[in-house]
Amino acid sequence: MAPTPSRLGWLDALRGPAALAVALHHSGWTFIPGLWAEVDRRIDVGTWGVFVFFLVSGYIIPASLERRGDLRAFWIGRAFRLLPLLLTAIALALLLAAAGAMTLHPGLGERPPPLVVLGNVTMLQELLGVPAVIDVMWTLSYEMAFYLLVVGLFAVRQAHRSAGIAIALAVPAVPLGLLVSRPVIGGGADLAAAVLGLLAVALVVISVRAGGGARTAAAVAGGVLGLALVVLGSRIGPWQGLTILAMMFAGTAVYRAEQGAIRWRTAVAAVLTVLACGAFAKDDPGWAPALLAAAAFFAAAYTLRHRSFPRWLTHLGVISFSLYLLHPLLLRLAPGFAAFFLLLIPLCYLTHRLIEAPAQRLGRHLSRPATGGTAVGEPAR
Repeated sequence: MAPTPSRLGWLDALRGPAALAVALHHSGWTFIPGLWAEVDRRIDVGTWGVFVFFLVSGYIIPASLERRGDLRAFWIGRAFRLLPLLLTAIALALLLAAAGAMTLHPGLGERPPPLVVLGNVTMLQELLGVPAVIDVMWTLSYEMAFYLLVVGLFAVRQAHRSAGIAIALAVPAVPLGLLVSRPVIGGGADLAAAVLGLLAVALVVISVRAGGGARTAAAVAGGVLGLALVVLGSRIGPWQGLTILAMMFAGTAVYRAEQGAIRWRTAVAAVLTVLACGAFAKDDPGWAPALLAAAAFFAAAYTLRHRSFPRWLTHLGVISFSLYLLHPLLLRLAPGFAAFFLLLIPLCYLTHRLIEAPAQRLGRHLSRPATGGTAVGEPAR
C-alpha cells in the first residue's frame, strides 16, 4: 500500500499503535493472563500507549488553540471531537450492563445519578472521585485538566513557557506524592464533587461567551481549577497525576522548540526532568520502562516526521479514539484474542465514519469565527 505524505501524518502514525497497545494490554490480561503477566512486569504496554497519547496531546493541542486564536472555536472543536463518540460508548456500556454482558463499576450505583452523569459527561470523573462508566475514560480527565491549563495560559499570553511549566509540575510531584497518600476529593465527597464539576462547566461557558476581563478571568480560574483537581482529586495520586500533566507540557515544549520559540536544549531538559521525576511515581516494575519507551517512540517518530508513513498506519491513527474507547466493550463480547482484533478494527472504522467524522465536520462548521470577533490572547487577524 502506498504511503501517504502529510505534515502531521506522523502524529497519526503514533496514535494508532498507542491505541492498539492499550487494547492489547487489556486483551492480554483477559485472554492470555499468564503470558501477559510476564510481559507486564517488564514493560506496562498500556501505560506506554497512554503516555504516547499524552505526548501527542501536548504537542498538538496548544498548537490547535493558537492556530484558531479563539477560545470558543477551541472548546466547540473539543466538544464535537470527543463527546459524540463518548456518549455513544457510554450508552452502549449501559445497554450491555442491562443485558448482563458487562459489569459496571459497583460504585456507580452508590453515588447520586446526577453526579455520575456530571462527572462522566464532563470527563472529569477521575478527578472528582466519581466512578467512570468505562474504565479507560480515566485518561480523559487528565486531558480535560490539560485543556483547562492550556486555555488559562493562552488567555494571559504565557503559553510559551511550556518547558518551565513541565519542570515546575514534575519536580514538586515527587514530594507531593510522598506526602499525599489519598485524594482529598474522595469517593464520598458528593457535594464537593458536584460543586467543582459545575464550576468547571461554568468557567468554560464564561470563557466562551463573555468578553474582555471576564473571559480572561474565567479562563485563568479554569486553569487553576484544573491543576487543583489533579493535585487534590487524582485517584492515582498527585505524583502520577502531575507526571501526566508534565509529560503533556513536555510534548508542548518540543513543539515550541520546533517553532523556534525556545531552544532545543531547553525542551530536551524539560523532557529529561519529567522522565527523571516521574520514573518512580508508581511502584510497578513496568512503569518506568513504559515512560522511557513512550518518550523514545515519540522522539523517533518526530525525527521521521518529514517522511511519508504507510496509509494503513495513519488510518489507524484516525480511528484511534474509537479503538481506545470501544475496545473495553467489545472485550466483553469477543470469543477470543484473534477474534477480538478482527472485529475491533472494522467496528472502529464504522464508528469513525458514522459518528466521529460527521460530528467533527459539524464542529468545524459551528466554530467558524463570527465576523468582527476578536480572539483572546492574540490580536485580531
